[in-house]
Amino acid sequence: MRAMRLHEIGGALRLDEVPPPQPGPGEVLIRVAACGVNFADTLMMKGQYQEKPALPFAPGMEVAGTVAALGPGADGPASGTRVAAMCGAGGFAEFVCAPAAACVPIPDAMPDTDAAALQVAYGTSELALGHRARLKAGERLLVLGAAGGVGLTAVEIGKLMGAEVIACARGAARLETAREKGADHLIDPESTDLREAVLALGGADVVYDPVGGEQWKAALRAANPEARLIPIGFASGEVPQIPANILLVKNLDVLGVYWGAYYRFAPRVLAESFRRILGWYAEGRIRPHVSNVLELERAGEALELLAGRRATGKVVVTP
Repeated sequence: MRAMRLHEIGGALRLDEVPPPQPGPGEVLIRVAACGVNFADTLMMKGQYQEKPALPFAPGMEVAGTVAALGPGADGPASGTRVAAMCGAGGFAEFVCAPAAACVPIPDAMPDTDAAALQVAYGTSELALGHRARLKAGERLLVLGAAGGVGLTAVEIGKLMGAEVIACARGAARLETAREKGADHLIDPESTDLREAVLALGGADVVYDPVGGEQWKAALRAANPEARLIPIGFASGEVPQIPANILLVKNLDVLGVYWGAYYRFAPRVLAESFRRILGWYAEGRIRPHVSNVLELERAGEALELLAGRRATGKVVVTP
C-alpha cells in the first residue's frame, strides 16, 4: 500500500510503498477512503504531542472507510461495513488498523469526507461544551479561533445548544464563515480589543479556546463570575500560565479537555457523544465545513494549511 510517513522528528512526509498492516487482537483493518487532518498531527510530527508513535509512522488519527478484515477476537463491525474510526495515527495511508470498539458504522448517505471530518472536531466540541462545561441555553459563549476546524464546530454546537455565540477570528472572510454557522457576534482580534469587545457584550459565561497566548489572557479578563474556561489547544504556540488569583477573585473554573484520553478511561462517554453527533447530522442540524480535500500525496500541504492557519473548517486527505 501507499503511505505518507514521517522518518525523522521535524522532517517532511515521504510517500512509501509498504505492506498493509495486520489487525491484532480486537482490531479491524480499514480500507481508508478519507482521513481528517488535525492540528495534533502537526504536533505529533514535531514530537510535541501527548502520543509519540515509533518512527517511521504515518500521521492521521481519524478515518472513514470500509472494514476489510477482522483481527483475532474482533466481533465486528463485519467486513464491508462503512465506518468512521479513531486510529490515533496511520490514517495517511490506503489501509489502517483501529480497535473494533473505536469503529462506528456510518449511514450510507454520509459522504466519506463528512465522516472523516466529524469525529475529532465535533467530538471535542460536544464533549467540551456539553459534558465538561455544562453549557446552558441563554449563556454567552466566546469561541476563539472560531473559523478553524475545531472552533467552527464549537460555534455550530454552541448555537444548537441555545447559547449566544461570540466568534473571534482573523479577517472578514473567516468571520463570515463563523456567521454562517450561527455566530451572533463577530470579533477580529487584529482590529478590535478582544477584552473590551466581549465586556461590551456582557462578558463570557463559557470560553472555548483552541488558540492560547494573548487571546486566552484577554478572554480570562472578559469572563463573568463563575464562568467556565476550556483550553482545547495552543495554536498560537504559547501555552499561557493561569493566574490563580484571577480564578479566586472571579470564582472561575478552568476545565481541561483531551478528547482522545476518553477512549482509555471512559469510552462510554465518547460513544454517547458520537451518537448524539450522528443524530444531529441525520436531522440536518449540523454539517461539517470541509474547506480543503487533498490527495494522499499532498498530505504535507494539508498539514501546512493547518499550521499556517490558512484553512477555514476541516481539511481532509483522500487516498
